[in-house]
Amino acid sequence: MENITGLSMVASELYVKRLQILKEAVPWVKRVAVLYDPANPSFATATQDTAGAIRSLGIETDRIEVRSPDDLEAAFRTAKRTSADAVFFIADQLFFVARGRMVSLALEHRLPSIAEGKEFAEAGALMSYAPSIPALARQMAVYVDKILKGAKPGDLPIEQPTKFELVINLKTAKALGLTIRPSLLQRADQVIE
Repeated sequence: MENITGLSMVASELYVKRLQILKEAVPWVKRVAVLYDPANPSFATATQDTAGAIRSLGIETDRIEVRSPDDLEAAFRTAKRTSADAVFFIADQLFFVARGRMVSLALEHRLPSIAEGKEFAEAGALMSYAPSIPALARQMAVYVDKILKGAKPGDLPIEQPTKFELVINLKTAKALGLTIRPSLLQRADQVIE
C-alpha cells in the first residue's frame, strides 16, 4: 500500500457550508439548482452523505448537468422551470472559464448564486466561499520544505485547509433587491461594492 500525504479540500463539508451561508444571506431560499459537470468526479465526492445536512437547512437541491458552455442557457431555463430560488456553481474548469456567462445568466434569471472561488463573486456572483489559495500555497510549501529536509511523505499527516475566504458582492445583491445582514458582511473577507 502506498503512503500518501498532502492537503484535503473537505469537499462534502464545504458543500454544506456554502448552502448554509447562502441560506443565511437569502433566508427564503428553499430550492437550489446545483450546476455541475458530470465529467468532474469531485461533484460525487462533494455530495456524498450530505443529503441529511442539506435537508436540515430546509433546502432541496436539483442537480443540473452542464457538459459544455452551450448547455448553460438550457440549464438556467431548467432551474427556473423547477422553481429554483438560487443557483450553486460546483468548482470545475468548464465553469471557471464560463463564469462571466454563468453570472450573467444568474442575474438575468434573478437567481442569487454562490460558488467555489472568489473569481466568481468578482465576476458578479452574489457570493463565494472557498479555501484561500494563498494560504493553501503556504501550507503546501511547509510540506515541500519538510520533504526536502528528509521527512518521508507517508509520515506526514493529511491536512485540511485552515483559512477560508467569504466574498460577498453587494452590487449583485443590490441588482437582485437583496439586503445582506450586517453580521454576514462582518464575516466577509472581501465585500465588493
